[in-house]
Amino acid sequence: MSKQDLNFNSNFIRNVDDIMRAAQLASCLEVCGHPKPGNVHRLRDFQDTRFEHFIAGSIAIGPAMRIAALNGVKAASGELGLSEIGVGSIIRRAVEEVKYWHKGGNTHLGIIILFTPLAASAGFCIAKYGEIVANDLQKCFMNIVEATKISDAIEVYEAIKIVNPGGMGQVKLRGVPDAFDEDFEDKLTRNNLTLREVMKFSSRWDTVAWEFVNGLETAFKVGYPVLVDQYGRTGDINVAVVNTFLKLLSLRPDTLIARKVGLKFTTNIVEAVKIGMRKAVEVSERAKRILELGGLATTEGRKALMDFDEELAIEGLNPGSTADVLAASIFIALLLGLKI
Repeated sequence: MSKQDLNFNSNFIRNVDDIMRAAQLASCLEVCGHPKPGNVHRLRDFQDTRFEHFIAGSIAIGPAMRIAALNGVKAASGELGLSEIGVGSIIRRAVEEVKYWHKGGNTHLGIIILFTPLAASAGFCIAKYGEIVANDLQKCFMNIVEATKISDAIEVYEAIKIVNPGGMGQVKLRGVPDAFDEDFEDKLTRNNLTLREVMKFSSRWDTVAWEFVNGLETAFKVGYPVLVDQYGRTGDINVAVVNTFLKLLSLRPDTLIARKVGLKFTTNIVEAVKIGMRKAVEVSERAKRILELGGLATTEGRKALMDFDEELAIEGLNPGSTADVLAASIFIALLLGLKI
């Protein structure tokens, strides 16, 4: 191997390591945001899931994100096709690693689903263009998602079974197997359902799935620019993270809240979201009012935010889908050069 080849390889090793670290840091910054209303944060634990569980999971996703980034590099060089990146198997591996490193239940499934193609896209952009630019990164994300296969869907179904997340309900759509259907693999294969197709169906009731099939549209167009703007204005990454969360929540009612409220009345996930959406909208409107007060950046906004966090905790309302989009927004910002 020539000296030039050695330098080339060492540069890409550093790049994929940086992408891995950005994923870990983004996940940590998301959970550290305080007070991120209704979620676990540095001063609030849930009964069975603690802040430390989220930190452990944030570190545990690293190796899988590194594989995603490396496979993105390989795809850019022609060593792998986009469909061979293995999005599904990487998601499953990351879920297994998180479960191995803590006993706090499902902490990172949504983040892992969004981070995996994003890490692969970052690796692809570095290898193909020599830099990461927002438009290229988003376009690559969409191309990788479009190229997913039936096998990727099967792996993600397996990942869901491993973590057994709350708020899933039952899928009662013709041709789309429920996550806990014993014959899901056969049904996915028979109906030619790729991971993208499965997520397209799921996007009717799940924000993470919507972001997955729509190129992280909200994270790129709202979350990332708001985070950078807020950090530039305040110089405080915690204020920036929390206010970005409020912005995201104010614009889109949280589907996890809607599902969990609605599932008290029906197990049908589509109907559950319809039932629970009224409450989710109320939560979004409250977030908008607090943001208009300045959010965490003002005394009045901070007081309203603290009260909001306490009320959501008492009611058991967790805007977890919004937190996943926030994490993706932070990951994008870090990939594009944000330093805290």
